[in-house]
Order: sequence, then structure tokens, then C-alpha cells
Amino acid sequence: MPRYNVQVSSNSVKQIASADFPTRWGKFRIHGFQGEFPTPKGTPRKEEAVAIVMGDIHSQPPLVRIHSQCLTGDVFGSLRCDCRQQLEMALAMVAEQGAGIILYELQEGRGIGLMPKLQAYQLQDSGLDTVEANERLGFKADQREFGLPAEMLKALEVSQVRLLSNNPDKVAALQRGGIEVTERVPCEVAPSSHSEDYLQTKKDKLGHLFSSR
Repeated sequence: MPRYNVQVSSNSVKQIASADFPTRWGKFRIHGFQGEFPTPKGTPRKEEAVAIVMGDIHSQPPLVRIHSQCLTGDVFGSLRCDCRQQLEMALAMVAEQGAGIILYELQEGRGIGLMPKLQAYQLQDSGLDTVEANERLGFKADQREFGLPAEMLKALEVSQVRLLSNNPDKVAALQRGGIEVTERVPCEVAPSSHSEDYLQTKKDKLGHLFSSR
């Protein structure tokens, strides 16, 4: 397993730790990052994330997945979303190719946090879709910012990626951050009866790209 000498990419983003990370998909290296980003109110927005790295990520643009934390899906296997399926797909694809990066951000519920996310679930049970529920709670449809992933990739000395995503906002955010997306690789999973409306809302209201819908 290569050991990368990860550099600090900016004054606002720092690598905190790095360690070997064996998984059932194979051996990775895990890097922990912290970042601070300016906000309109002047109070820095703090973020933490990890980069899970496998293989040679420098000889060609690596496969990269930006994944936002989803306690209900990633940990408990919720069928209300496709998060765990997407995460496992990404890990399996990286392992199959022998190289790649999973960037795992702590942005629960599209950035609104765990308790508001559960409140949004409650609103969805009464008939609202995911966008309407977030907005009813006073949030944007998607509160996430994707500045940290670009800085993490720079720290890993990666400037070009093949991005595993259905979300064009992630492509645009990386390119604004100075990372070239040479290819967008679809990250589509089979829907369940519980996630069908959720995925349709992603397409209709958030602009996510699905070849099968």
C-alpha cells in the first residue's frame, strides 16, 4: 500500500491524521482533514472529512466519490435513500480498479444536520418531498458546500479526477476549486419502493442526472 506524503493544501485546510485502513473491499489509507471556510456573516464555517485512498492515484485521473455522511442510510441501511448503496458501489468500483479515492464529508441531511433531517423525515411522512421538507424547516433544498473536497484532492496532489456522481453541482464545485473533472461516471443504484419518490425528486428538483429515469 503506497504511503502518500499528504501536504497541507491551504492555510484553511489541514491534514490531521493518516493511517492504514483495511476494509472488506481491500486495503486503503485513511486521511483526516479539517477546514475553515468564510461565510457571508463572517464567522468561519468549520468542516471535517476523510479521504479513503487505494492504490496509485497519480499515474492517471483516479475514480473519486464525494459522499456526504448519512447515518440513517450508511449505518442503519435505511431504504428512504440510496446513500448506502452508492457508498458501497463506490468502494466496490475503487477496489475493482485497484485505485481511487472516497471523500467522506460530515454533511448529514444535505448539510442540515441529523435532528433537522429527522424532522424532515416527519414532514415527508405527511406528504412533502425532500426539497419541500427542507424548505419548510427554513433551509435551502441542499445546504451543502463542496469546497473542502477540492482542497483535499490538492493535498493528495491530485488535479484531475473521474468523478463518480449523478450530481452536476459536485462537478461544478470541483472545477471551481481548480480540479479538472475529466469524466462524470454515473452512480446509479436500483430504487426500492421506499426510495422511488426520493430519487424522482433528485432528478426533477435538484437536477441530478439519471440515465434510467
